Amino acid sequence: MKEKKPLVYPKSQSEPLVLRESAVLAGERLVTVRDAKAHLSALLEWVAGGRELTITSDGEPKARLVAVQAKPRKVWQGAAKHLARMPKWTGGPSAEELIREDRDGRGW
Repeated sequence: MKEKKPLVYPKSQSEPLVLRESAVLAGERLVTVRDAKAHLSALLEWVAGGRELTITSDGEPKARLVAVQAKPRKVWQGAAKHLARMPKWTGGPSAEELIREDRDGRGW
């Protein structure tokens, strides 16, 4: 049996089709709410590339879609630091004892 190769679509640097058909006012792209809802994924990718977009309703600008500057994520340092901050275990009943006490209390 032939080995199937996964389909890989080239990333397009061009704008989404909905933007090719949209209006431009003062250098800004205008898209209707209906078009934005229908093509949201493509518009989000386009905006993530550093572009801006205005969404209109009834011919009036209602919202602007801009890229968000993501905060750098904290790198997980592992459990060692976390465990070092935990208070020392001073003893107490074991898990087996706790379960037995719970079962006895319920009459099992």
